Amino acid sequence: MATGERRLTVTGIGGVFFRSAEQEALAEWYEDHLGVSRVSDTGVWMQEAGPTVWSPFPADTDYFGRADQQFMVNFRVDDLDHMLVQLGADGVQIDPKREDSEYGRFAWVYDPEGNKIELWEPPTAG
Repeated sequence: MATGERRLTVTGIGGVFFRSAEQEALAEWYEDHLGVSRVSDTGVWMQEAGPTVWSPFPADTDYFGRADQQFMVNFRVDDLDHMLVQLGADGVQIDPKREDSEYGRFAWVYDPEGNKIELWEPPTAG
């Protein structure tokens, strides 16, 4: 990193994803009992600070990577490309896959125990 360059940090949790044998029933339980309310089929939970996805996934999903990884955290970032350069310079394992969609830009990294983490740069307003 260049001298004087601002070190980026995540700006919040963009979503928590977890495996579930009965994903619809479990999502309803969280909504009924804890108020984690899904406003659409995408599982988006609107909060004062902005949206966070609360989304049970099928028990056999491969989206998280390893079959024994039960949860995956999605962190919001302001500048995905810069964050990936920074993490790469720190020796963090970075998945080569990228995704651009109407929901924003996505990339994945792994923590030291091999847990897959999703980084999300939300789309710019306007």
